[in-house]
Amino acid sequence: MIKLRNFTNADISLLKKCKYEDETNREIQEKIKLWNSKNVDGKYYEMFAIVDNDMPVGMISLYQHTQSVISCGPEIFEEYRGKGYGTQAVGMAIDVAKKKGYKIVVAQIRKDNEKSIMLHQRLGFELDHEYINKRGNEVGFYIKYIGE
Repeated sequence: MIKLRNFTNADISLLKKCKYEDETNREIQEKIKLWNSKNVDGKYYEMFAIVDNDMPVGMISLYQHTQSVISCGPEIFEEYRGKGYGTQAVGMAIDVAKKKGYKIVVAQIRKDNEKSIMLHQRLGFELDHEYINKRGNEVGFYIKYIGE
């Protein structure tokens, strides 16, 4: 069973290895500080480490769009993919969002990321619309109602 926790400076070397290879330790430390502030541009934002047996296997973010809408963005580190961590982590992040009073969870998923699309569909997300993002990628905008 996995758990979600905040990142600490003890995770810097792992983050450098798995996600931020081109960034300095200081830059990663600043990211962790921002993530743990739980606030970006006046909105709730939190980045969690997805942890299995005290080893971070990925990360998942929650970002407030409105008082009732929050986005959820999972990323499982490459060597840990295909083991069910993403499904468990998204479910746990949705529980966090519910407890904070959000009613709708959204996810923006590149159309070529078939595994993430299937994961979100299994959890009840529905495709709302598709678009081309700022980086030129085709993206699906998925939505799930979580309110009572």
